[in-house]
Amino acid sequence: MLLAVSCVVPRALSAQAAPERLDHGRFTVVYYPSEETLAHALIDDAVRRDTFPGLPRPVEHVLLAIAPDHRTFRDWVGPGAPEWGAAITFPDSHRIVMEGRSLGAKAGDPRDVLRHELAHLALHEMLGDLPPRWFDEGYAAYAAHEWTREDALSANLALAIKGTPTFDELDAEFYEGSTAAQNAYALAYRAVADLAQLDPQHGLSRFFVAWRTERDLNRAVRATYGITLSNFEMRWQSETRHRYGGLALASDISVAGLILVVLILPLYIARRRRDRRRLAAMAAADEAAERAARVAAIDALLGGDEEGEFGGGAPGAPAP
Repeated sequence: MLLAVSCVVPRALSAQAAPERLDHGRFTVVYYPSEETLAHALIDDAVRRDTFPGLPRPVEHVLLAIAPDHRTFRDWVGPGAPEWGAAITFPDSHRIVMEGRSLGAKAGDPRDVLRHELAHLALHEMLGDLPPRWFDEGYAAYAAHEWTREDALSANLALAIKGTPTFDELDAEFYEGSTAAQNAYALAYRAVADLAQLDPQHGLSRFFVAWRTERDLNRAVRATYGITLSNFEMRWQSETRHRYGGLALASDISVAGLILVVLILPLYIARRRRDRRRLAAMAAADEAAERAARVAAIDALLGGDEEGEFGGGAPGAPAP
């Protein structure tokens, strides 16, 4: 996540006891003893993977401050940062503030979270403030191999109904709350990945050089890939909706079907039970009626025999 404002080392670091510092390569990590294991793992991974797709190897020094808990993290990043953020980058001062072990598994691997933030700094080192928000976030997700971002698209019914947003609309979605932002991250990732696929041999490297030279995104796209930014945007919109809109619709139908099953199944079971009780009562009534009819028939036969045996003579006999 990117905040394009200046920042110094948070003063809260000096307000708490015994912060520690770790230097390795172009990285400095400031942390508390509770975050020591995490700090070593993060800086080792950052040094080992210190290259980014299409960009020259970064050289600027980076300071990483690891917050020991969520409250401290919020104090360090300030009120302007979104509540759902796990790490914040301040490109003008080459600093990253990141929540430590208290972050939890939901945010993903902390090494990937850091790489996402380092990609912001690497892109800023190459291009300054040229990239719009959608490209900046999309590139960071692309560089960090955040393939699971696309899971949000498979459940985004808006793609099937309203279609894929424009790049300008995508920029605005990063400020519309957690759910909209997660969809925006996924769409931005897909846009950058699709752009890189236009030149499988060079990826984004020639494009970044052209962008730095031209100082304009549309001219850089045209010079590198032979199409305008508008052409690419329309292609990306169409392919994204075709690729994920159907999945989202099918997912939504499946969920709706499950909800209907959950709602209707108890009613169906209750109806079946009532029907079985009604049929059982009807069968019992029929059996009782048949039993009564048989008794009545037997009584009638017995009554007729007694009259024939003890009453006058046989039919047709002459009178005395």
